[in-house]
Amino acid sequence: MAPRSIPGLLAAERPSVSFEFFPPKDDASEAALWDAIRRLERVRPDFVSVTYGAGGSTQDRTVRVTERIARETTLTPLAHLTCVGASVEDIRRVIGQYAAAGVRNILALRGDPPGDPGGEWVAHPEGLNHATDLVALIRTLGDFTIGVAAFPDVHPASPNLDHDVEVMIKKADAGASFAVTQMVFDADSYLRLRDRVAEHRDLPITPGLMPVTNLRQITRMTELMGTPLPAAVVDRLQAVSEDPAAVRAVGVEIATEIAQRMLAEGAPGLHFITMNRSTATLEVYENLGLSAGAR
Repeated sequence: MAPRSIPGLLAAERPSVSFEFFPPKDDASEAALWDAIRRLERVRPDFVSVTYGAGGSTQDRTVRVTERIARETTLTPLAHLTCVGASVEDIRRVIGQYAAAGVRNILALRGDPPGDPGGEWVAHPEGLNHATDLVALIRTLGDFTIGVAAFPDVHPASPNLDHDVEVMIKKADAGASFAVTQMVFDADSYLRLRDRVAEHRDLPITPGLMPVTNLRQITRMTELMGTPLPAAVVDRLQAVSEDPAAVRAVGVEIATEIAQRMLAEGAPGLHFITMNRSTATLEVYENLGLSAGAR
């Protein structure tokens, strides 16, 4: 069966649903990941992805898990690919592995500096410096559909939203046909970026969504995003901080509310960042009435 085109799925009348996993660090966590994948496969998502680790540290597992998803499940994989610590030859080799497994959708990312997401970016001496360059390279290597990252709260290294919009336009001109955002905790930020890009290019942008289920995640999410979470979100979680079950319930509630707003405003779908867990993601999914039949 031919791989499904993600831009085609995003153009459908009903919103798309997709899930993102992170690569396991050992065999035990890989088993847990596959349990989550199998549980989430039952709701028939439009596509799923597996992220790269910092500095390409989990590249091999990322590629192996993505290949296995393509070969052993009914799911459409979106393959992550970064420029971090990789020469052009390394990148060509990974793209070849994806192609051999029948993977035709690739998310092209510059990637974060190893060990410090907010640190100074240094390209591999024989590598690429920008996601735009990676998009252009992938286009020369086969019939791939290419997605890119978007940053509703402005990229940590960007001076302003105007610059981010310019970068998105360049990515589209290089060959990107869709984008997926970092996790969204402020629907207005997503809608502002989407609308600004839409003034220049037809580039569907799917928001990333993650239900916060414990307070430790807040610090980690702030580090990954490079921007603080909205005070309104943190305050609601802190208000029930003494009750872990209540924190989890409020996190699911917040994610549901943000998702409802974005879908009501015409978001093409939702990309759930699962943290390799299925339960909270499925709760938000069910709250939204996004069953396969309804979609």
